[in-house]
Amino acid sequence: MSITAENLIWRIGSKTIVDGVSFEAEPGRMLGLLGPNGSGKTSLLRLLAGLKSPQSGRVLLEGNELKTLGARAVARRVAFVEQHATTGANLSVVDVVRLGRFPHRSWLSRWTHADDRTVNEALERTGMEGRRNDRWQSLSGGEKQRTQIARALAQAPTELILDEPTNHLDIQHQIGVLKLVASLPITSVVALHDLNHAAMFCDRLIVLQKGKIVTSGPPEAVITEELMREVFAVEARVETSPHHRRPHIHYLR
Repeated sequence: MSITAENLIWRIGSKTIVDGVSFEAEPGRMLGLLGPNGSGKTSLLRLLAGLKSPQSGRVLLEGNELKTLGARAVARRVAFVEQHATTGANLSVVDVVRLGRFPHRSWLSRWTHADDRTVNEALERTGMEGRRNDRWQSLSGGEKQRTQIARALAQAPTELILDEPTNHLDIQHQIGVLKLVASLPITSVVALHDLNHAAMFCDRLIVLQKGKIVTSGPPEAVITEELMREVFAVEARVETSPHHRRPHIHYLR
């Protein structure tokens, strides 16, 4: 498996945020991470990316324990896009995206045509080519989010971890980003709030509640009226969409 989590436990003080989570992310597939606010999604993603260390359990990357690989080796494979895109310097869009190439370069290596090609492709795929010379602070929230996704793509990862990648995006770019991620020949783990989007685009889903996995599997097995009621505390009808043959949720007033 591409990414494996084995009995991950992570606490803040006496509060357990991630509680005994185990799963495998299949190579080349899109795994959706769902759950109410406070269920532990963001903390779990940061453990998978190596940005936090669990109190117990471990994360494996192609069978190798993440903490033994070193930060540079992990950065050459795993790209992480946080929910709130930030950068301290007022760089241009293209300079932010170029940051994705640094794990693949030594301090003395020269910038190459291959680096330029990878950056340009990332800008085009995220719809940011026309804003490449704009300054970071001039961008809208959605444009910043797409720039950070482009930076992750420029990293040429084999594993892509995204925390609410459609945050701040209008509906056109929400669908566009999820189509893009689903089309990539890499392993992706994506936290999402929109359950209909998760059902449409993800190959498998994991649902967290209070730091524990309550269910997992393909969308048609996970997205049920019982789940909506018991985990998300809403009444809804779940039907099979005639358009994509995946579950579609109709929320009741």
